Amino acid sequence: MIWYKRAYRIAGGDSMVQVPSITAIYLAVLALIYTGLAAQTVRLRRLNRAAFGDAGSPELRSAIRGHAHFAEYVPIIVLMVAMLEMSGVAAYRIHALMGALVVARVLHPIGMYAKPGTTAFRIGRFGGMVLTIAVLVSAALLILVRFALSR
Repeated sequence: MIWYKRAYRIAGGDSMVQVPSITAIYLAVLALIYTGLAAQTVRLRRLNRAAFGDAGSPELRSAIRGHAHFAEYVPIIVLMVAMLEMSGVAAYRIHALMGALVVARVLHPIGMYAKPGTTAFRIGRFGGMVLTIAVLVSAALLILVRFALSR
């Protein structure tokens, strides 16, 4: 059986905890996006000879913030969605949350590189951020509702 389809018994009980395989697949896609953001930041650091900071380069500043922004939001969202998946939330909800997160994380860097005031800036940066916050809040509320209903 494939590793991510195995279920593991909780010590001493008959309950089963499902490995969050849907979340894991999206996490792999997000890791590739993160790698691309990191590579772009490294490329611009070398180009601008900036070991630290942004060397006054707006393009490098955008790359640094896009990379950091991803690192600031994605881990907690993925952790919450994995917990939801393990708790038995319907697969379509997991796909909706993680799909929206992937879209948001692609949009945001596009907006970071766009000129302020342009459509790409508004849709990318603003839209990516709004969608990220929406997924964050949705996952948090789903956890709280599931916890409240389980009591």
